[in-house]
Amino acid sequence: MKNILLLAFVFISFQSFSQEKKAKIEFKQTEIDYGVIEKNSNGTKVFQFTNTGSAPLIINRVKSSCGCTVPSKPDQPVMPGQSGEIVVKYNTKRIGPFRKTITVYSNASNAVVILKIKGKVVDPNAVDLKNKSKSPILK
Repeated sequence: MKNILLLAFVFISFQSFSQEKKAKIEFKQTEIDYGVIEKNSNGTKVFQFTNTGSAPLIINRVKSSCGCTVPSKPDQPVMPGQSGEIVVKYNTKRIGPFRKTITVYSNASNAVVILKIKGKVVDPNAVDLKNKSKSPILK
């Protein structure tokens, strides 16, 4: 009889531990396409997310794949059901196509999330050598 009671106690204990409250981060989108943008234009984009878990979400760190992309994160915990944003600023002084990743580290059940940005920066004053005219890309 004692063994059955002990077994029942252990089973109930595991059940309560398995229902631990956790944060969960869900992004509206994980990739943003800037498209074709002009050199020195505004390179700021926003990734919106919601904490769909049952505990406060704490974003510990946000890291970009290169120094030309600067991400920022919320300073305060995001409560369950609340939303927040990761702001990403790409340096549009660099001409050409780009693909960058932003890694979000948090206390969520999905602790690491990869965000992506892509696009192409063109110089509207550049001369198209093939056609000997200004770049037709932005016309």
